[in-house]
Amino acid sequence: MSGKAIQDFYPTDVSYCYGCGRLNEHGHRIKTHWDGDETVTMFTPQPFHIAIPGYVYGGLLASLVDCHSTGTAAAAAYRAENREPGTDPPFRFVTASLKVDYLKPTPLGVPLEIRGRVVEIKGRKVVVSAAISARGVVCVRGEAVTVQMPEQMLAEKGATT
Repeated sequence: MSGKAIQDFYPTDVSYCYGCGRLNEHGHRIKTHWDGDETVTMFTPQPFHIAIPGYVYGGLLASLVDCHSTGTAAAAAYRAENREPGTDPPFRFVTASLKVDYLKPTPLGVPLEIRGRVVEIKGRKVVVSAAISARGVVCVRGEAVTVQMPEQMLAEKGATT
């Protein structure tokens, strides 16, 4: 995956999310890229992301589905308007609803591939389905209903691009 990820285009003042904020030095800093009609993020859990020996904590997996989905929503919104990421006004999405199904135990210490697909775009809402795979095996499926970040959230924090 080359080039900038969608998260690299988020306005500075809203780039601190624990899951996807490029400015959060303690966060996951996931990076979402297009791969055809899907989005993809790669993430390798660290030993401290443990649930029980050898397996990933489920909260981390939900976080990956969450932030990959909001990134997918932003990328899809730019695509739907035939705009380049980073053009004004910026797109930034937040999660309204998140459903996560844990299908198989997810091994710790191996690269995880998170793939997203847009299910629906309607106004300020984007629904995204996501799957997390380890070694080619789908371990987690999720769906997020995301909404464009309310303007007052940007305005209250003085966000700029």
